[in-house]
Order: sequence, then C-alpha cells, then structure tokens
Amino acid sequence: MFNQNAYSSNSPYGASSSSEPLAFYSGPSSSNSGAGGYYSQAGGPSNSAGGGSGSGSGGYGASGSMGSMGTMSGAGRVGSMLAGEGRWWEAFGTGGFEGEPSLMEELGINPTHILHKALTVLNPLSKVESTIMDDADMAGPFVFCFAFAFVLLLSGKPQFSYIYGVGLLGTMSIYTLLNLMSENGIDAYRTASVLGYCLLPMVGLGGVGIGVGIDHVIGYVLSIISVVWCTYSASTIFVAVLHMDHQRLLVAYPVGMLYGCFALLSIFQVAK
Repeated sequence: MFNQNAYSSNSPYGASSSSEPLAFYSGPSSSNSGAGGYYSQAGGPSNSAGGGSGSGSGGYGASGSMGSMGTMSGAGRVGSMLAGEGRWWEAFGTGGFEGEPSLMEELGINPTHILHKALTVLNPLSKVESTIMDDADMAGPFVFCFAFAFVLLLSGKPQFSYIYGVGLLGTMSIYTLLNLMSENGIDAYRTASVLGYCLLPMVGLGGVGIGVGIDHVIGYVLSIISVVWCTYSASTIFVAVLHMDHQRLLVAYPVGMLYGCFALLSIFQVAK
C-alpha cells in the first residue's frame, strides 16, 4: 500500500542519506560549530539554546578571566615597582629612579661646596680662589644665621628679629658700596652669601656665651677677635672675586662695622 522506503528515498528530508540533523539554515555560525547546521550535534532546539547560552557563558567567562589576568599582572608590575624603589629615607641620597637627582641637588644644596666655603672662612690664611663664589648659595648662610640666633637664645638673648634686620640692612649697604667701588660689580645674592658664610666665627662666640657669658673682659677680647676674623675672611673673598687688591681696607671697613653690630648683639641684651 504505502512504500515507506520509496518515500524516504525520494524525500529530500529523508534520514537514510545521512544521520546528521536537518539543516534549515546555514549561517556563519555553521562553519564554527563543525556540525554544518544551525543546531548542535546533540539535536533539538532546546539543546541548541542550551549550547548557545553555554557558549555565551563560556565567552563571558573567557573575557572575565582575561580581564582578571590583566588586572593581576598590572598589580604585580606595580607591586614589583614599589618593592624595588627602596625606603623613604633613600630620597635624600642618590638612589631612586635611574638618573634621578637627589633631593638635595633638586633643592640646590651642595653639602660639599658648603663645607669647602666654611673651611675657607675658618682658615683665613688659606688662598682664596676667584671662582669660589661662582656657585653661590643661601643654604649655608641661612643655617649659620639661624645657628647664631639659636645660641644667643640659649644664652638668654632672644634677638632673632635684630639679627635678621641688621643682616638685611648691612647686606644692602655693602652691596651698594661694592658696586660703586668695583668695575666688575657683584649681585646682592653673592653679597649675602659671602657675609652669611663669614658669620661662622660669630656662632662660636655665641656658643661661648652660653656657658660662661661674654659680658666681661675676656668676652670683649673674644668679641674683637671674632670681628677681626669675620672681617678678614669676608674682605678676602670680596677682593678675590672683584679683583680689588688695592682697595682691601676700603672693603674691610664697612664689613667690620657690620660684624661689630653682631658682636654687640652677642654681648649685650637689647632693652625692650
């Protein structure tokens, strides 16, 4: 009656030719699935939906794992960089990044030059080069001015304002005189630097006043020695820098008056 085999062989949808599932639509996904059809090899729309959601979940998981791996690798690089930089006090040295200058150098503070200028002041008989103030700085003068004011404070003479006021007025006066007397001229920055460095013997005078006081004959003698010492050192540097060999006494006179004011502040207490 009904030839089932004939129908199956003639039917384009027959299953005898192949055991693969029916392919109603062949899209771009068929080449990736490897089954040649819209549905997966498991067969059925439900399995296909499940496979699609699974692949979507798998893709999402892959992207998530890639993101987490990138985050972990980035955190590892940052951690390794932070771990290799060293401790915080190494910022004051020459460590840190490769080629990075130290903090002292970035602030314009050169301890070697400061020590060299301080030793030149402490040894006034040494030969002073004309290039000694090419690298003028204010770090050393500020330290010495503060040290002088501090030792006077410890000896019962809080005279910070007078020290800075006399220093500022004296610096501007000597700066004006030197530019009127010399042909080369000098700037106010170098003038203040020289006068500040040569204040170092006054710091020693103030230190003597902490323990024994200097308001007596011995103190007066020490004050005169300190004034002469400071004056000789400052005038030597000014003469060497400005090439004023024949005008040394004219340079030493106003400089000596300035350091004489500092000596008076060391001996006597300013009345309020």
